[in-house]
Amino acid sequence: MRDALVAALNFHIFHRHADRVVMANIAQTVNVLQAMILTDKAQMIRTPTYWVFEMFKVHQGGTFLPVELQSPDYAFGAEKIPAVSASATRTADGRTVHLSLANTTPGQSIHLTVTLAGFTPAGVTGRLLTAPTMQAHNTFAAPDVVRPVPLEGAALARGVLTLTLPAKSVAVLELR
Repeated sequence: MRDALVAALNFHIFHRHADRVVMANIAQTVNVLQAMILTDKAQMIRTPTYWVFEMFKVHQGGTFLPVELQSPDYAFGAEKIPAVSASATRTADGRTVHLSLANTTPGQSIHLTVTLAGFTPAGVTGRLLTAPTMQAHNTFAAPDVVRPVPLEGAALARGVLTLTLPAKSVAVLELR
C-alpha cells in the first residue's frame, strides 16, 4: 500500500507541472521494486502500484485544473508532509471532472469538504484503494489484498462535495 501512495503522490506532482511534463512513464514494469506486475512462471499478479496507474488513467488527455488544498500535516518524527494530496482534470468534452486524492496518514481518516468552482456536477462516483495495513501487498497466494473498490459516502449538495477519505488510501472520483 505504501508504494501505491508514493505513486499517487508522484502523479500529483506531475499533474501540478502539466505545463512542462507532458508524459511520464514508469521505468520498469515487471518483477522489480515498485513493479506494476509480478510474475512467477505462468502466474501473474497486479501490484498496488498497478492499481494506481489503472485508476489515474482517467486523467490522460484531460485539462489540468488547479486545486487549492488545506490539509493537516502527517508527521513522522521531525519530518512532515501534507496528509492529503489532490489533483483534478476536466475531460476533453468538458462534461466530467476527475478528482484524485491520497491520504498519506496510516491511521487516520480525513473528512473532506470540496468547494467546486465553475462546475456543477449532478452526481459523483468513485473508486478507492486501501488496505488493512501500510505494508499490505498482493501475493500469488492472495492476489487481491489491495485492489480498488467502489467509494462509498461521497455526497454532493449545492456545489459542495463531502467525503471521508480512509487512512492510507487513494481515491479517484468522477464528477458529472
